[in-house]
Amino acid sequence: MKSSLGCVKGLVETNKPYVCMLLTQLIYAGMALMSKAALTKGMNPYVFVVYRQALATLVMAPFAIFLESKTAPPLTYKILFKIFMVSAVFTVSLDTYNLSLNYVTATLLVASSNTVPAMTFIFAVMFRTERLAIRKRYGQAKVLGSAVALLGALVYMYLKGPPIFSANSHHQISHSSSNTHFIKGSLIMLVCNMSFALFYVVQEPVVKEYPALLSLTTLQCLFTCIQSAIWAIAMERKLSPWKFGWGLNLISVAYCGVIVTGVTYWLRVWAIDKRGPVFVAAFTPMALLFTAIFSAIVWQETFYWGSACGAVLMVGGLYAVLWGKHKEVKLEEIDEETEQKQENTKVETA
Repeated sequence: MKSSLGCVKGLVETNKPYVCMLLTQLIYAGMALMSKAALTKGMNPYVFVVYRQALATLVMAPFAIFLESKTAPPLTYKILFKIFMVSAVFTVSLDTYNLSLNYVTATLLVASSNTVPAMTFIFAVMFRTERLAIRKRYGQAKVLGSAVALLGALVYMYLKGPPIFSANSHHQISHSSSNTHFIKGSLIMLVCNMSFALFYVVQEPVVKEYPALLSLTTLQCLFTCIQSAIWAIAMERKLSPWKFGWGLNLISVAYCGVIVTGVTYWLRVWAIDKRGPVFVAAFTPMALLFTAIFSAIVWQETFYWGSACGAVLMVGGLYAVLWGKHKEVKLEEIDEETEQKQENTKVETA
């Protein structure tokens, strides 16, 4: 009986990071749809970020104080500066994310975010937080998987093909289809995805140095709120955009502030601590699938065969990266066990 309970407990512990990241991507899909709806209703993208980060800070702070005030390591000026700089990278990602929604659909934006795993892998290799290991099978799987996922994202965005089903145009949220807007939106999306990928990588050493996850999340929410507020004031001097009233805008801010910023911040930081930034970034394609399904049901957006092929490639790339990462972790655990046994043998011999 104890053996069976132990196996079940071990299985749950092993799959926690996977469940955690699937839930995170489901929440991100909702964020894309609700953010797009709020911005279409006239919400200022910069003000939107300020309010969501402010709300997230207010929600997370009591939990951080109550649960980690006695266990959190001391905050030095050096650590605060690092957290502030990491938050600045994420602030760029947040502001460009919402800004790009003025030019592209939510589904297209989420599709472009599937370049994040490839970018994260490149940044991680550059910063030497991830081993390339091109001669190993797991290294080849991570490289090939990242490339396939990137190819799938490009196919999804640019190769439509015949429609799987036709949408009712009056159910779709309108967006500009001009070439100029598409190019502008694509460039903004590129900056957003690059900063998001960089954030994954630079976040990891900060988590190792300051492992109080709730306190770290709260500080990042606070710093991104301050940084976003400075940027919003610089870009928008009028008071009218800061008044958003009730209804859809308030619901969107509450969802993004409490659920997205608060909950997924913590889930993502926890997963980075357990499996690393490449593992976390590899789940990005799942948000596209969730967004496409929700968009088709709620807004009846047209879904194309080219998009379906791109989605298959992205998921295939995801599984290749996950397989490579899983094998790498297993080999590292075996190496650690071997080293420990050798050290124990030396001690017993001595």
